[in-house]
Amino acid sequence: MENQSKKNQQATTVHIPVLLQNVITVLAIKPTDTVVDGTLGGGGHATHILEKLGPDGTYLGIDADDTALTRVRKLLGRDKRMHFALGNFRTMDTLIQEGGFTEVNKILLDLGLSSDQLEIRSGRGFSFMVDEPLKMTFAHAPDKSTLTAWHVVNEWSEESLADIIFGFGEEKKSRRIARAIVEARQIESIDTSTELATIVEQAVPRKGGAHPATRTFQAIRIAVNDELGALEEVLGKSLKILAPGGRIAIISFHSLEDRIVKRTFIEWEKEGLGLRITKRPIVPSRKESIENRRSRSAKLRCFMKAE
Repeated sequence: MENQSKKNQQATTVHIPVLLQNVITVLAIKPTDTVVDGTLGGGGHATHILEKLGPDGTYLGIDADDTALTRVRKLLGRDKRMHFALGNFRTMDTLIQEGGFTEVNKILLDLGLSSDQLEIRSGRGFSFMVDEPLKMTFAHAPDKSTLTAWHVVNEWSEESLADIIFGFGEEKKSRRIARAIVEARQIESIDTSTELATIVEQAVPRKGGAHPATRTFQAIRIAVNDELGALEEVLGKSLKILAPGGRIAIISFHSLEDRIVKRTFIEWEKEGLGLRITKRPIVPSRKESIENRRSRSAKLRCFMKAE
């Protein structure tokens, strides 16, 4: 029964694509386009973009999570226009080349964590809602040399912990949380997501709203996967990847991510490399925010490369 349960988890998705119609609009998909999705996730955006592609269109879905790729293969793998690549989007140029693609017209990056990784047991400890080993890495085959949340929580200094929790999580009580983590690990190592969440909650008791460990988990995940570095790297490559007139659309969920995207797009426009399709970020409607609470902090920006 356990094996069957795992198969069912891989074949289904609970992820709801964010700003779906807005993404379709700003990317302006043409029937013959080659679209590269650097964060395939549950395949929600892919399903609808494929509807805009004609028989000669191509879709390359990239994800660092092999479970996500397995899941979407079951959903969309029979579509001959659909191709898959396992890897981090920061190596998008290499993955595109290895896939034999010579021209890319559209790039999509949804920087949010998939609901599948939060609500379906991933075994990686992304969420404090399930008790799992403290890993938080997107690496599909982590080994002893792979940085994990366990290393960050149990080995990094109190000052470093406080800095990332404040910087990446924008948590005002970062020093209190870092101190609590260090005190707890001196007694015994912190091995699971539930243990870490409990320590944070005891240091910063809940006062309504989001769970007090939300920002801490976000910060550690960003640090473990070098998410901001990956974003900077893929942005540095994207204009070379895109064909003239091509577009890149990015959905961010964190102010630091959005700041990087905004600054980059403005600089590109000033240099005459293309035009910002979105002068201001597109945000979810009130209806979408109510129906999908995880969409509330989403911001969509799009840039078109010069012809």
